[in-house]
Amino acid sequence: MLTFFGSWPGYGTTPFETRYRLIKQAGFDATSVWWEEEDPEQGDYLKQPEMARAAGLWVEYMHAGYGQACHFWEDSIAGESMYNYYMMCLGDCAAFDIPTMVIHVGCGGDPMPPLSDIGLERFARMIDKAELLGVNIAIENQGDPAKVVFAMEILERFDAPCLGMCYDSGHASQFKNLGRGTEMLERFGHRLKTLHLHDNDGTGDKHWPPYAETGIIDWPALMKKIEQTGYKGPTTLELGGGHDGLTPEEYLALAFDRAKQLEALRNA
Repeated sequence: MLTFFGSWPGYGTTPFETRYRLIKQAGFDATSVWWEEEDPEQGDYLKQPEMARAAGLWVEYMHAGYGQACHFWEDSIAGESMYNYYMMCLGDCAAFDIPTMVIHVGCGGDPMPPLSDIGLERFARMIDKAELLGVNIAIENQGDPAKVVFAMEILERFDAPCLGMCYDSGHASQFKNLGRGTEMLERFGHRLKTLHLHDNDGTGDKHWPPYAETGIIDWPALMKKIEQTGYKGPTTLELGGGHDGLTPEEYLALAFDRAKQLEALRNA
């Protein structure tokens, strides 16, 4: 099964109903939804699952917003607000029949606060709700070694079946020479819930299609590593760059071709 991230940037004027139709026409089986009311580009985000399914796509996961994620770990109004938002997202996953919620432990370039008791208590309550609803929580490795260490600490502390990781190949390669590039995958790959596959040149979070001309990811080696974890879920692209001069149809055709190549590597 091949998934394409539904909220890809670069074609912000394309209505979501059209995006999902084009994703399906390109050959993809599934998509994802971004669940954040504050993003003006998203329109009415509550309608996205229905629009995706009307186009014939399975909704693989919901990506929660993360602009205030660092505050989750603080004893503050902002921290309680972020906790309530995640709890809402879990409820919406169940209501809209979406199996997984993807989250970041931190936001942007902001430093991580300490791993606090109140943050751990909130996270434990989130896990309880996720288990009750039958929803997965997938923590994404971010392009910051400190945030990866923080995420691994959460996974180490909570060994719940519903809690796992989302492996982001582009984020990992941003700091591959700092020793954290694939450590989260190597330690917690047996708890892999979903993937964010995209390429970059090691200088930033590019979200290019795999096998980009100046991309640095060793795709055969990475897909072998992913397959060795026992992961049986979709091959999922999270793209947003590398589309200069391409129409949405051309970009999605390129993405589908690269996704098929990665799927073949998994099955080799």
